[in-house]
Amino acid sequence: MASVNKVILVGHLGKDPEIRYLDGNVSVASFPLATSEFYNKDGKKVEQTEWHNIVLWRALADLAVKYLKKGKLVYIEGKLRTRTYEDKEGVRRFTTEIVAESFNLLGRRSDFEPQSGDRSTDRGEDQTDETKVDFRENDDDNDGLPF
Repeated sequence: MASVNKVILVGHLGKDPEIRYLDGNVSVASFPLATSEFYNKDGKKVEQTEWHNIVLWRALADLAVKYLKKGKLVYIEGKLRTRTYEDKEGVRRFTTEIVAESFNLLGRRSDFEPQSGDRSTDRGEDQTDETKVDFRENDDDNDGLPF
């Protein structure tokens, strides 16, 4: 039987995406994403926040840097990936990341338009319409990996 590695998250960016370039000018962007859930404890509403490390490759990384900003609400689909690395002291560390395959910007249209000289306001359009912008990775050959 085939296995499934699928992650779906809706959360807020903890900071602007950071981009770096690997050999061959391959772009990779990363940022933390916060997801929150609420529950009642002793009659009080309690918020529990989880932080996720998001990684995007190539064209998707370039789009993330262009469109995503700290605090924005985003829907992300991807897969869970655990990798090892050595820190500055040479200690072997493990990290678990979400390798994004697509993302959608969530929120009102005004969240994604320029603040000054907003053309849609001049046209008298309603700024409260919900907008969803879909970005998907088109490179199926590499499975989101740089090699």
